Amino acid sequence: MYTFNASVAGVTVNFSWRKPMANVPVPASGAAPRPGKPMHPKGLYKAFAASLTGTALEWYDFAVYSAAAAVVFPIVFFPSSDPLTGTILAFSTYAVGYVSRPVGGIIFGRLGDRIGRKKVLVTTLMIIGVATVLIGVLPGYGSIGISAPIILVLLRFAQGVGVGGEWGGAVLLSSEYGDPHRRGFWASAAQVGPPAGNLLANGILAVLTVTLSEAQFISFGWRIAFLVSAVLVGFGLWIRLKLEDTPIFKAIEAHGEQPNAPVREVFSKELRPLVAATLCRVGPDVLYALFTVFTLSYGIQTLGYDRSQVLTAVLIGSAFQLFMIPLAGAVSDRFNRRLVYGIAAVVGAVWTFVFFGILGGHSEPLLIAGIVLGLMAHSFMYGPQAAFIVEQFSPRLRSTGSSLAYTFAGVIGGAIAPLMFTLLLSQFGTWIPVAIYVAVAAVVTAVGLALGRDSNTVEDEDYRLLLEGSAASQWSAVAETR
Repeated sequence: MYTFNASVAGVTVNFSWRKPMANVPVPASGAAPRPGKPMHPKGLYKAFAASLTGTALEWYDFAVYSAAAAVVFPIVFFPSSDPLTGTILAFSTYAVGYVSRPVGGIIFGRLGDRIGRKKVLVTTLMIIGVATVLIGVLPGYGSIGISAPIILVLLRFAQGVGVGGEWGGAVLLSSEYGDPHRRGFWASAAQVGPPAGNLLANGILAVLTVTLSEAQFISFGWRIAFLVSAVLVGFGLWIRLKLEDTPIFKAIEAHGEQPNAPVREVFSKELRPLVAATLCRVGPDVLYALFTVFTLSYGIQTLGYDRSQVLTAVLIGSAFQLFMIPLAGAVSDRFNRRLVYGIAAVVGAVWTFVFFGILGGHSEPLLIAGIVLGLMAHSFMYGPQAAFIVEQFSPRLRSTGSSLAYTFAGVIGGAIAPLMFTLLLSQFGTWIPVAIYVAVAAVVTAVGLALGRDSNTVEDEDYRLLLEGSAASQWSAVAETR
């Protein structure tokens, strides 16, 4: 059901129309869809855990790189007499991980609709894990010269490909097992992954910073955080390999409904949902880059905070997000999802101006409070985001559509944000253009929300009925042979 709400002078006008389902067979019984329920509760809990832990492990790898790009890489891989130049070069490699995401989104998103969600998720986890371990053992510029940053960029590209294919599958893994009426909560499992990974990554980096001297940390300490991912990825693979694919994909597969050319179908039949899902992500990506990446370099190099102070503040903010993101997803199930999302976008934009205003006093409590509140605003966008994006696409094209939207938005949102923040700060010498940049990103998100549609649980319920009907038919056939 597409719905558009307009309010003028206190008068609200609602326009609604049902989007026809493409190539979805009607249950032979003709039974009316009933409220969605998880078909296998144990499978649902495993899927929730696999979605959360898998993305947490992968985002641990990604977050370690992000933190190192702000603190270590300007020295180890991009030496320069000008610290600002080194930081810009390091953030450029950070952006490579976003630019490569569409490659992963196209490849693995398509495969998710063709061969299933589970197989894709195992592959993407391995790609990111191997790339991260190799970064941990990569010699610096002082040892192998220009080859060091070149190899670093290639490994960063591989990380981005893995993450680009990971998110869509992880979201579908938990949301398609769960009750579609509670999709906001169940889909938020994958959304908890980034703050959980960021929490773990920054926690390890903070411990290393405290226990090692600065020379030791720059020399070898940062590598420990990258090498730890080998153990974490092994644990994630163990969980995912024990899972079955989602009930929705099983129903699609059982009835031969997999799309032959899912990327082409998304662009030809569901272009508006793709645009809406892409634009809605820009604001959250930019806000997250501000409070977890740019704040590290800005707080240390511009304001003079100690590295441990800024890392601790990000650590505390990420800890709050572990609870705020699923809460926000649940709230969006109870109230209009687009409304919750839109209010959070406005709050995040406004808070950015307040945040920079309170940092001038060089107060660590204000730094912590500012990052915590900023990430809380992000949580109320990020929590409902997965469900909102999934709901824009028909079940047959969800993996492709969701992955493309996620990766395209990453390029225009999170990829260039830290670089743009740094350039704006160096050009104007003040934080005001940075805050304006965040506000513009929030406006882009609002446009995406306006173009999108509200939840349509009927699509999932139809496929669930098909799967139940297939299972009943198979059981009857077995019974008749006995």
